[in-house]
Amino acid sequence: MRPRDISRTPGPGRLAVLGAVLLACSPLALAAPAAGAAPAAPALTVEEQRLSGPVPQEILRRSGFDDVAPGFARALARTRGAAEAERLAAADGRRLWRRAVDRAQGRGPDAGELSRDDDRPLYWARLGMTRALREWRPAFPLPERRRAALEAAVERSSRGQDSIDLPAGGAVKRVLITGFDPFQLDSDIRRSNPSGAAALALDGTVIDTPAGPARVEAAVFPVRWADFADGTVERTLLPYFRPGPRRVDLFTTISQGRPGRFDVERTNGAWRGGYPDNARLSRTETVPVPPGVPTVTPQPQWTTTTLPYAAMTAATTGPFPVHDNTSVTEIPAGGTEPVARPDGPTPGSTARAGGGGDYLSNEIAYRATLLRDAVGLKVPGGHLHTPVLNFGEGNTDPSTGRVSDPAFVHERMAITAQIRSVLAVAVGATAGS
Repeated sequence: MRPRDISRTPGPGRLAVLGAVLLACSPLALAAPAAGAAPAAPALTVEEQRLSGPVPQEILRRSGFDDVAPGFARALARTRGAAEAERLAAADGRRLWRRAVDRAQGRGPDAGELSRDDDRPLYWARLGMTRALREWRPAFPLPERRRAALEAAVERSSRGQDSIDLPAGGAVKRVLITGFDPFQLDSDIRRSNPSGAAALALDGTVIDTPAGPARVEAAVFPVRWADFADGTVERTLLPYFRPGPRRVDLFTTISQGRPGRFDVERTNGAWRGGYPDNARLSRTETVPVPPGVPTVTPQPQWTTTTLPYAAMTAATTGPFPVHDNTSVTEIPAGGTEPVARPDGPTPGSTARAGGGGDYLSNEIAYRATLLRDAVGLKVPGGHLHTPVLNFGEGNTDPSTGRVSDPAFVHERMAITAQIRSVLAVAVGATAGS
């Protein structure tokens, strides 16, 4: 996920962010409901507002996932208290994750016309659930903190974050991977994210490696700055980074990166570059470490991969080349201006971009490897960037294009297959470590 490679000329997206801020601060936005009136439902998020468009609705309809939000809304309406609603939110979110995984792996009914490997039905169905929560008018008191807890339960469970099931014992290697939601939807709402598709296709599977079988577990993360600042990455990974029988043997965060190539990112930087996220919000600052999680003090400007990048780049794993990316952007010690470095950071420098850029793919890699170092986890771990997923020839214009095409599906499946092969090489190269 490297939006810094795409034009960042100020335009409608940034104006939309400013407009949203101004609207939120206006007197109308702060007005209290009239005496005796029922409290208004919270405003829909930017992501939920996109859901009503024809493309998301077509994706839901053609995948058979158009029944998820209505069924959840009906069940919500039958709940009789906040605790019951929270149990429902977690259970239905987990059911959605399992349904998406099963669909991607060829289990269950072949509902819908879209390719089974498609990650987008999960994304849009989840937003349907959170929108149903936001529009729900319960018959019992529901403080905003409890409504927020319901949304958090849907988010965690429908992303696989609370159902990671790494086996105990030494017979099988334990591998944890992460993917992302689709992003940059304002420029093309049809977008898919191959990292999210790979997470669905590989979750719970066993792959053969030179070191023996490896069990892969996966989770997906949002493309939102605020969730990362709140600790969603650390909360999900920490139980499997601590000592114990289910501790990971290898982990890699995964996101979409450069056209036509995979990259093993050597160095991650402690900097947020400000590109708008899926909520059209920007953050330009040092990566904030959430309170209450293990960390390294003082906070380092850089973290480094421990993945076996030499073996991963040397092996033939699929149609795309795999690169060892050592580039960063830094402010050198004593300097004031950013400098691009092809061979990693210099001593005492300040991060402005890791090899994976200055967006959330760099940030998840930084957070995961910082947590690794904080708890003393001595296993291979880092970040893998996938090729950019493209629509086929004649289907590149989002204003007239179709939601899918054979080339689009073929490329997404090829990326997933190569991720599986790269993981096998990585596990095999670290046998006995």
